[in-house]
Amino acid sequence: MSSSAGPIEERFMRAAIAMAVENAGAGRGGPFAALVVRDAQVIAAGTNGVTATNDPTAHAEIVAIREACKILGNFQLTGCDLFTSCEPCPMCAGAIYWARPARVFYAAGAADSAAAGFDDALICEQLRLPPGARRIPMVQLLREESLAGFHTWERNAGRIRY
Repeated sequence: MSSSAGPIEERFMRAAIAMAVENAGAGRGGPFAALVVRDAQVIAAGTNGVTATNDPTAHAEIVAIREACKILGNFQLTGCDLFTSCEPCPMCAGAIYWARPARVFYAAGAADSAAAGFDDALICEQLRLPPGARRIPMVQLLREESLAGFHTWERNAGRIRY
């Protein structure tokens, strides 16, 4: 897959934007939508459902990635493109990197999202701080005991690397 965008990519982006507009108008969640596409076919779609489901992780990208992985039977989106109506937030960006799609196309930028009241600047700022200095303090506890899980993982010859 090339990294350039053309008429096919624009068609998928317009579809994601239309889904975002419809989702916002229907009151099911924020104005965000995403599509996972492979070989010019939509594998999965997702819209923001945070307020509709009381799930802070129900961002459009996460919803679409979960569904696509389920359909593909794989935890990676090899050979897939992700089309999202807005630049991914830090949580979604993390999920995207774990899922490893080939490319991500986005429409609105983070500044556009912030102007509409969806500002993730605080999260970005907080992630740059040491865990104990964050607004929600993160306290490390029982590190040595927790390492048993990693050691068990390393010894498991049947583990699936990711």
